[in-house]
Amino acid sequence: MTAAPFSNGTPSVGKASPLGKVFIGIAGIIGAGKTTLAAALGQHLGLDVHYEPVIDNEYLDDFYRETRRYAFAMQIYLLNRRFQQHQEIIWRGRGGVQDRTIYEDAIFAKTLRDMDLMDPRDYETYVSLFRNLSNFMCRPNFIIYLEVTPENSMERIRERNRGCETGITVEYLRRLYDGYEEFLEQISRLIPVLRVRWDEYWEVERLAEAITQEYQRGSFLREVAQRA
Repeated sequence: MTAAPFSNGTPSVGKASPLGKVFIGIAGIIGAGKTTLAAALGQHLGLDVHYEPVIDNEYLDDFYRETRRYAFAMQIYLLNRRFQQHQEIIWRGRGGVQDRTIYEDAIFAKTLRDMDLMDPRDYETYVSLFRNLSNFMCRPNFIIYLEVTPENSMERIRERNRGCETGITVEYLRRLYDGYEEFLEQISRLIPVLRVRWDEYWEVERLAEAITQEYQRGSFLREVAQRA
């Protein structure tokens, strides 16, 4: 299963960014707080915000009702939409903040396969398509990973009370969390990753300042610690 915040994917235009035309990806498991942070950072840094497509997702209800039947179609749909969004950020040439990156989709697809909710043959087709698309993609300048425990993510999902997410379990979130750990080890070899402990929210100004400092250092997998 995969879920997304309720947004139509339309970018919001901000003022000139102190980071220039930087492309920031926000990553994290369901309920981590990606949309809230993306919107706040976009406003604070003067960057367009590109939200995850949900309102016009033609497969969402079917996917949650019959996951095994619609898993492949759902993941292909999301891959296509995210590829389009990713490319638009590059083509617009203004930079931006993306609410969930295209790279994370593979975590959800693999989890579906491991849970016997996606046919292994479909999964291999998905992976092959992703690899082909990746040949045409410019990478984000860096990715911010919001680290949240599965238990806290579950609590946030319950608090926002979205009907389509009622079937999400802590066990599923734990699988995703483990998948993200593996993902971070791999993606940080290609794209700088700033890891932020997000069980407790930061002040946006403080996080934006920390992000700016760490980005300018150009480090790869680095944990950003909140200071009192």
